Amino acid sequence: MVVLVAGVLFAVVAVLVETCLPLLMALDWSVMSGMYTFGVANPELTAITQVWTDVLGPWPWRLAVGAVAAYLVWRGAVRQAAWALTAITAGGVLGWLVKIVTARPRPELPDPLSPALPDAAFPSGHAVAATIGAAIFVMLLRPRLSGPARALAWGIAAILAVSVAYTRVALAVHWLSDAVGGVLLGVLVLGVTTAAFARKPAPAPVS
Repeated sequence: MVVLVAGVLFAVVAVLVETCLPLLMALDWSVMSGMYTFGVANPELTAITQVWTDVLGPWPWRLAVGAVAAYLVWRGAVRQAAWALTAITAGGVLGWLVKIVTARPRPELPDPLSPALPDAAFPSGHAVAATIGAAIFVMLLRPRLSGPARALAWGIAAILAVSVAYTRVALAVHWLSDAVGGVLLGVLVLGVTTAAFARKPAPAPVS
């Protein structure tokens, strides 16, 4: 159900971005400009935000998932390793393809707070990677966690994903809808890949 909702919402946001809905454009500009003004006035917080977005950027997540996948293969959990690598890779590839299709410009400011890649804005690759990466670790640890611990783990994963998405807008390198779209795409990819790698039930014995 969560995956379906994420898919529908992502499609809606993508369509609104592609059609440049005035209401969405106004909201994006208002949020981004407000955060930019705050960032300029608070350079210390901006520096911390930059560190956070770098440490939890796409490549750190990819490398972390790759390392865990290698460990899983060593332990004989090849299926889990393949799922983790597929999920984090699919997120990056699909995010890149959507960027090509939408070709949405990033915010252009006279004095940028942070460097950004010269690619399209929608969706945020940082948000996609953080959402998928954090969830992968929770799902791999899930069998070892009790009920309360699982809830706490999912809460931490959600905070990581949302905080990374926030940094992209706070640093004025993405619009709010880019960050939201990135999180939604991450949830969608995670759900689809998890379903694809789910173990099929054993066939019923022949009577």
